[in-house]
Amino acid sequence: MLIYNTMTKKKEEFVPQVPGQVGMYACGITAYDLCHIGHARSAVVFDVIARYLEFKGNKVTFVRNFTDVDDKIINRANQEQVSSKEISERYIEAFHEDMDRLNVRRASIEPKATEYIGEMIELCEKLIAQGHAYSTPSGDVYFRVRSFKEYGKLSGRDVDDMRSGARIQPGEEKEDPLDFALWKGAKPGEPYWESPWGQGRPGWHIECSAMSEKNLSLPLDIHGGGQDLIFPHHENEIAQSEAALGREFARFWVHNGFVQIDSEKMSKSLGNFKTIRDILEARHPEALRFFLLSKHYRSPIDFSFATMDDAEKGLIRVYECLADVHAALQKEFNKKMAVPEEILKEFQELKDAFLQAMDDDFNTAAALGHVFGTVRLVNRVLEDKALRGKDGTKAFLEQVLEEVKIWSQILGVFGSEPAAILLELRDLSAKRLNIDTQKVEVLLQERFAAKKNKDFAKADAIRAELAAMHVEVRDTQNGQVWAINHTA
Repeated sequence: MLIYNTMTKKKEEFVPQVPGQVGMYACGITAYDLCHIGHARSAVVFDVIARYLEFKGNKVTFVRNFTDVDDKIINRANQEQVSSKEISERYIEAFHEDMDRLNVRRASIEPKATEYIGEMIELCEKLIAQGHAYSTPSGDVYFRVRSFKEYGKLSGRDVDDMRSGARIQPGEEKEDPLDFALWKGAKPGEPYWESPWGQGRPGWHIECSAMSEKNLSLPLDIHGGGQDLIFPHHENEIAQSEAALGREFARFWVHNGFVQIDSEKMSKSLGNFKTIRDILEARHPEALRFFLLSKHYRSPIDFSFATMDDAEKGLIRVYECLADVHAALQKEFNKKMAVPEEILKEFQELKDAFLQAMDDDFNTAAALGHVFGTVRLVNRVLEDKALRGKDGTKAFLEQVLEEVKIWSQILGVFGSEPAAILLELRDLSAKRLNIDTQKVEVLLQERFAAKKNKDFAKADAIRAELAAMHVEVRDTQNGQVWAINHTA
């Protein structure tokens, strides 16, 4: 199994330090606002990584933290004239609600920064005693970047190049512009904790070092988050942890790519900021998860409603196939005949290729390609009149459903009841296109009556009227079925 390591800039064979046990830490949200699609991508990526590592037989201890004290939280609290705790708890709850909808499982441990203040103070004291950090008269504590000779090894940045553009801001008491805050002296109206340097609160970077060391054995097997965290956050975590402990902080560094909106960087100032809840007003959560898995996790992904349409169509293709499999399995199989050997061989190759894709740096995009290969194979079998009613076909279709359970376990999609989710996807599409579903049902009843009365001209006219509404009608053994035609 290969994982791309940001530290070494190459794929490496992943073997846990302790056989069968994986310690993984991913940086979570700063709890001051609703989660956006960038948060969704990172959460889905690390959820799939944890799922696949478990599928491979490992016990995964996954830690994902919540930053519940920060300038942004304090500013939001002051604006609303409530406590910082009320703000953070509100948005941690909202995070869980959003992630539950996206089928993102809870991490094994979800620590909050404010629960580890003592550990952060101890880490600061250790760094000061070793000469890697210093306190200031105003009660701040800074890390001496130049005291850690390997600073920049994750991001590839040179300390001298960074220093040329760095400045000490008014009011700061840094020895060097590159030094970063481990502890901040309290300002009026801010939450604070008692410390050896007076009342204050932790800096952002120190919390992950303290929480990861407390909850997992170091070095971590995997540490990660979005690419935006490589510098300065993860670079600073490495510096303070390795300086304090004198050993490697994490073995593998994993970072997911950025999300763009209509080929532009997502920004509130550009008016293209998309929260998860914005998107799920008119889109199915499973379609959003499927979309996020449709690209390799390290690649950038471009969100638009057109690309979401494509993802939705792909999801519908899979579920329509699964619905057909369930329908086929309801029929009688009483003729002794095996599925041709080449069919079974192709199916085995697709199953193997799915796992090979996941073994190659969690390549969900390639894995989904093999899912669609399976859909094409299954449709060929279902359409082959020579194979209908054969007990070999039944066994094959049952194997397909068992394999889909495995894919669902790994990817977190394809686990819904096919008929139910197809209806949900159809109704959401109808809502987006302002299609009156009640009118559609009335027209279908009129068409049924016209066909029964052999008034085929009227039936065809109703079909044309429905087509103009983006509604496609299919006549099946179970009656009329309608779907949204996105290309109409």
